[in-house]
Formats: sequence, structure tokens, C-alpha cells
Amino acid sequence: MRRNTGRFSGYIRPFSYGLDLIIINLLAEFILNQSITTLYFHIYVSFTWLVISWNIGFYEIYRYTNLNEIYEKIFKQYIAFVIVNFAFIGFFSKLSAPTEVFKFTTTVVLLISAEKLFFYYFLKRFRVIFGGNYRNVVLIGEQKNTNQLAHFFNDNPDYGYRLQKTFDIETEKKAKIQECYQFVLENKIDEIYCSIEDLSNSEVNDLIDFSDNNLKTLKFLPNKKEPTSRNLKYDYYGYIPIISLRNIPQEIWLNKMVKRVFDIVFSILIIVFLLSWLVPIMALLIKLESEGPVFFKQGRPGYNEKEFFCYKFRSMRINNTTEKEASKGDPRVTKTGRFIRKTSMDELPQFLNVLKGEMSVVGPRPHLWSQNKSYANKIKKYMVRHYVKPGITGLAQVKGFRGEIETDEDMINRINLDVFYIENWSLFMDVKIIFQTVVNIFKGEEKAY
Repeated sequence: MRRNTGRFSGYIRPFSYGLDLIIINLLAEFILNQSITTLYFHIYVSFTWLVISWNIGFYEIYRYTNLNEIYEKIFKQYIAFVIVNFAFIGFFSKLSAPTEVFKFTTTVVLLISAEKLFFYYFLKRFRVIFGGNYRNVVLIGEQKNTNQLAHFFNDNPDYGYRLQKTFDIETEKKAKIQECYQFVLENKIDEIYCSIEDLSNSEVNDLIDFSDNNLKTLKFLPNKKEPTSRNLKYDYYGYIPIISLRNIPQEIWLNKMVKRVFDIVFSILIIVFLLSWLVPIMALLIKLESEGPVFFKQGRPGYNEKEFFCYKFRSMRINNTTEKEASKGDPRVTKTGRFIRKTSMDELPQFLNVLKGEMSVVGPRPHLWSQNKSYANKIKKYMVRHYVKPGITGLAQVKGFRGEIETDEDMINRINLDVFYIENWSLFMDVKIIFQTVVNIFKGEEKAY
């Protein structure tokens, strides 16, 4: 499971996108004939560059990516970029300038490739000289199985991994595993690497639960004697195969950008066209019925379990039991509050949280801190929900698991759907959940009180 801990600055990749688009459009002006470089061409060439990049993973380069893979991506990008540019002049038959187009595409790819390689080597030197952009790691397994990876980490500081300790479990296995857990918690370890053939199924499951509940990245060294039967993600550190337990789509930068742009646009539309006139009406209704503020704000655990203040229209009378969730017939809820909770209108101010970047339109609902403390160790994978931003609505909510948690099974079903959403996210899924949320509001929901 991946986290952002210790990664290079989140600004580098968007900067690379922006710089590359500037290079492409400036070179088009300098190299191509003015009859070609219309506004339509600039839009076309920028859009197709991004689409090609997205499909071949041109910008998906990590600290363990080898040069051969980078050169392969550059070659694929070049061929596809040449084709789409010739397709443009082929469509507009009067623009017959194949030599110019070939010169333009070749210069673009050469210049951008030089920039990409510069950043690749710069980050490697940065890790070695300044010790930045690193991740603290530990190894678990018998020495004969972990020794090769330990040497790799120690001999390649440019990859940015700091091996803090190796736990040899050839003897006193249970004690060593418990010692590892304690060490990870006390020393701000980012990633755990485990030799999968040295652990039993129950020990692997315990390690997965520990990693999930403490937001630690867990990766496996595969069994050398037999192929793995699970469809897991493989990476290579040099020639050493590494298995990643879980691949989270929202951790891919482009997916993250697409989701964020969607959140910003959607929340601005709601704020401008709905909240702008609804807030004064709601303020009047809430104030007429009970004393207190129009808005209610409450600290909730968000992304990476970092606290943020979640906004709502106040639906209850002022009380000292805000950490207790509402139940059916709750005397704290006002008449206006009962209506806005039934229609989910009380959640609308959370679009301000979305605009601030604390929440997303769709994601796991942010729970109360008391619920986090109660269920974190009781329900497996509960903490996985903190790997993405919380949402105003979510898959669990549209599937009927919203409102009061009456039994542990209610929470288990909610967490299972949250984890499914995190591991299978797509923009289409978000749109589908939003549509289903609107349908459910008009249909009415049993637990909306």
C-alpha cells in the first residue's frame, strides 16, 4: 500500500506537465508555419500530448524506475506524437508541411526527454547529497531471503530508501514480529518489506492488518520457489522483484488532478447556484426555531487521519453531547433539523470543505473521533479509509449504510464498501454515486434522521 510519506514534492509533477506544454506550444510557434499554428492546433497538440502521456504512463516515473523503462516511454511517446501531428496536417490537406512537422515533433521530444532525464538524475543526487526525499524502511524475514534487498538499499542511496533495521525471524519468530511492530510505531517507519515465504498465512494477515490500521506501506518479497497466485502489482528495484499489496488509483498524480478539478468545478457550481440563495433562507429558519449559530462545525479525522473542521447547517439544539451520533426520534434534533437531515441539506456547507481541499465530493464519510477510536482496532481495514479524502457522499451511503450505526455489522459493511471504492475508484464511479445520491434524496432513506 502506498503513501505520500517521503515522496518528492507534489509540485514537481504538475510543474513538469506545465513546463512541457509551454515547450510544445513555443516550439510550434518557432518551427511551424503560421498557417498551421492556429488556436485549434495549439489546443489539439496540447490535448493529444496529455492523452498519449496518460495512456503510456509517460510521467509515471518513480525512484525505482530504471533507465530502460524511461527510454521505452520516450520512444512510445515520440511515435504516437508524430502520428497525431501528421494526422492533423493530413486532415487539413492544404497544410502540406511534413518536414516542418517532423522537425517540430522530434525537437519537442528531444527537449522534453532531456528535461525529464535532468530531473531524474537531479533527484537521485539530491537524495545522496542532502538526504532529502527519502523513506524509512524495515525488513522482515530470514536473512537468506532479505539479504539481497538489504544490500540494495544500503548500496543505492540515490533511490532514497533508508534501511533502519532488519528483523531476522529465523528464530523467535513471534517475538521478532512483535518487536518489529513496536519499532515501526516508535521510529516513524514509512514502509515495511516482508519475505512472504517466511510467514504463515495468519502472520501475513496480521501484518496486513497492522499496516492498514497504522497507515504504513506494506510490500512483499515474493516466494522464490513458486509463483504467486494473487494478481498483485510488481515493481523492480534493480533486478529484485517487489510486490505491492494494494494499488490505489487516486495516488496516481493524473487521477488525483482529475478528481481535484472535478471537486473544484462541482463545488463552485453548488456554492454559486444553490448555497448563494439557500444560506439566507436556512439561516432564517434555523434562527427562528432555536438559539445558536447557523453553521455547526466539528473536528473530524480526514486524509491520513489529520483533523479538519467539518461544516453543516445546525440541525440540533445547543447541547453537550455532540460526539454522540443522532438516533431515531432524537430529542436534540429540531423540526427544521429533521427536514434538512432527511433531505441531506444539512451536509451542503461541506462543499466549502471540498473547495478548501479538506474533503472530496465523493469518498468515505468522515466519522466522529469517538467512532474512530472505537472501531480502529475492532474492525479490520478500518483505517484504510484514511488513505483518501473523506467525501460528502460515498459508495457506502448510496448502498444503504448511512446514518446511525446500530451494530458492528453495520460498520463492517460500510468499511467493506469504503475499501472497495478506494481500490476501484474511477471518475465514472464518482458521477454514478452522485447521481444515485440525488435519486436517494428524492426517494427518502430509512436511516436519514
